[in-house]
Amino acid sequence: MKKLSIALMATTLMSVSILASDIKRPECVAPAKPGGGFDLTCRVVQTGLKDQFDRLIKVTFMPGGIGAVAINQFNTTRTDDPNAIVAFSSGSLLNIATGKYGKWTENDVKFLATAGADFGAVVVKTNSKYKTLDELMTDLKKDESSVVVGAGGSVGSQDWMKGALLFKSINKDPKKMRYVAYDGGGDAIAGLLGGSIDVYMGDVGEMSSHLDAGTMRILAVLSTERLPEPFSKYPTAIEQGYDAEWTILRGYYMGKNVSEEAYNTWVSAFEKAYKDPEFKKLQEEKGLFPLNMAGAELDKSVKERIAKLRALAKDAGLIK
Repeated sequence: MKKLSIALMATTLMSVSILASDIKRPECVAPAKPGGGFDLTCRVVQTGLKDQFDRLIKVTFMPGGIGAVAINQFNTTRTDDPNAIVAFSSGSLLNIATGKYGKWTENDVKFLATAGADFGAVVVKTNSKYKTLDELMTDLKKDESSVVVGAGGSVGSQDWMKGALLFKSINKDPKKMRYVAYDGGGDAIAGLLGGSIDVYMGDVGEMSSHLDAGTMRILAVLSTERLPEPFSKYPTAIEQGYDAEWTILRGYYMGKNVSEEAYNTWVSAFEKAYKDPEFKKLQEEKGLFPLNMAGAELDKSVKERIAKLRALAKDAGLIK
């Protein structure tokens, strides 16, 4: 029996090795120009999985339509490519939910693994009259037009959605939100500090330097539970009684016709990386919080998230 177990173990290890060797040209497609979030996502996998394949994972840039060109290619000419994974973000999921990718939906790719995450934050300047989220929400309940919200994104963007979730949590119509769209987060922060807006819908990861400088304060983090240090002192919106959560997810998908063997090879590579302290260190260096999911768990989670986004977009009048 012992010999049989050893033989089975050897066979299993050999099969894993054979599967890994089938990934001849590992590639991460960043569906944008160099620089930015998709590039960062591919660099995470390039470094984090560097010892798990026979060669370095190549990063390829495929700009166009904030991911539309990439998802089209992986639903036409590269549906079964075992070598390539494509970077996605919560913005990609929002584009799927609102139909920005045309006929392609969440069922036309295989969601593979995460690189990590950031989380939304409700931010005010230090001398704001709002000391707690409750105070802000009380004013919104009385008169939603009394508060000016701003962020670095247009109506329907991720940042707008954060505000929409807050409005939905108190049964207010997101379409009535007084929202100022800036060209980017830096401009929105300048607007907050200059008094043009009352509340900034930002991300936790970008807040460190401003919190250290004492110019801004976080009223709530839009995560399901409190984040680790140095952000553990900031309460979530959920624990304060408001059902608003926004995870800025970064991860990867593959073509829908990729073999289970190739898909599982990549899943195993990520699961191995997640156990390595160096991967956690890499996430921290890239400004990401650990949110490690791969395979069926991630695929299920992403599809549930897209369904919620689609429902929210319909309620907000963004889609029919």
